Amino acid sequence: MSDDTTQTNTAARMHSVTDETRGIVDLVLDYSRRRILADDTPLDHPSTEAELKRIAGATITEEGLGARRALGLFEHVFAPACITTDHPQYLSFIPSAPSKAAIAFDLVVSSSALYGGSWMEGAGAVHAENEVLDWLASEFGLPEGAGGVFVQGGTIGNLSALVAARDSARAARSERGLGDPEGGWAMVCSAEAHSSNKSAARVMDVDVIAVPGGDDGVLHADAVRAALEEHGDRVFAVVATGGSTNFGIVDDIAGIAALKDEFDFWLHIDGAYGLTAMLSPLGRPFFEGVERADSVIVDPHKWLFAPYDVCALIYRDPELARRAHTQHAEYLDTLTETDDWAPSDYSIQLTRRPRGLPMWFSLATYGVAAYRDAVTHSLELARQIAAEIERRPGLRLVRDPQLSVVVFERDGWERGDYDRWSAKLLEEQRAFVVPSSHAGRPNTRFAIVNPRTTFEHLTAILDSME
Repeated sequence: MSDDTTQTNTAARMHSVTDETRGIVDLVLDYSRRRILADDTPLDHPSTEAELKRIAGATITEEGLGARRALGLFEHVFAPACITTDHPQYLSFIPSAPSKAAIAFDLVVSSSALYGGSWMEGAGAVHAENEVLDWLASEFGLPEGAGGVFVQGGTIGNLSALVAARDSARAARSERGLGDPEGGWAMVCSAEAHSSNKSAARVMDVDVIAVPGGDDGVLHADAVRAALEEHGDRVFAVVATGGSTNFGIVDDIAGIAALKDEFDFWLHIDGAYGLTAMLSPLGRPFFEGVERADSVIVDPHKWLFAPYDVCALIYRDPELARRAHTQHAEYLDTLTETDDWAPSDYSIQLTRRPRGLPMWFSLATYGVAAYRDAVTHSLELARQIAAEIERRPGLRLVRDPQLSVVVFERDGWERGDYDRWSAKLLEEQRAFVVPSSHAGRPNTRFAIVNPRTTFEHLTAILDSME
């Protein structure tokens, strides 16, 4: 065999179907099957950088470790150093609880070499994703023709929506022969709005008018009205929160939406966590007014049972977003000169995988009713455990839950007490519940999204506080 032939075979080694490749695939699929079908996966816990380096050693070498050793390192060293976010007793931040069908289909997406940025390259995938987006838009009361794209997460979704909002406002002023407003553009949101909205403002170099919520934590319409009257045509968008991360609070969306009758602004609903509650009759009443939004986001990896990472970004009028986001280049002309639906035209991302497909497969497999039941379970459980907390001496609800986040305090505990308690829970592999705070007071919280979480799980955690 010539040197050239040997070099060619070596260069193609990673991409050829050989006995080595078959062995790699068998190893990976066997591990994936065991992980997906396991019902006793531990919570696990983080390790220090020094500990991981000591145990694993150097894993990137010139000759490679081989698949068996590399997978063994992942399974026995790296994976146990990651907390299991789909564990039913993972109750911090906002957990993830992907359905088994969604997890399994994520393997299919990865193995199929799909590109989801254009209709030309991914028509079938884009069609399936758009069916999910159409269903969500209908659930949220948006009109026929609403649509958008699945992006990486809520931060990208909020930024993309706000870029489209400013572009739309700028175009409207240009039509009247006006430039940008004196003092520059500004957006209005609650002081409790998610940090990603303020991050988007920094990226866009626009001002944030942070309006305090009421005593109930809700951003009310009268406070938004005052901000609109004070800042006038500088305001290109108002962001209302559809379920805050810390408390699950829903702003006065109906009242804020009604202000569109008097003021010209783009209404964006940041429903990354909470908008999913509209699937349940218990949650839908909190969201009156969403149907008037110009854009909304919801993260399926939070409460719609999809794997990380995916955000559904939906526009009332997708054409306004397309004008703001379509990228132009000579090599893209074949895509941009058609009327085909190109997902990359609706966000700041050009390159994208069809990250909505695992959710499509799960919905198509189980049906919408299963989703409604799962969301309702979380809402009912939150109310049930809130009542239990109220009943127990020494515990106090910080606020009655609207959705599925329950925040509470232990009488007499300082931050250090919460820290020690939380660390012990994780050390004993009983639960992952971290401290939080509100108005300078330490507390803790249950964020309930996993249908496998039970009342008994939660009461056992409360028992550990006594």
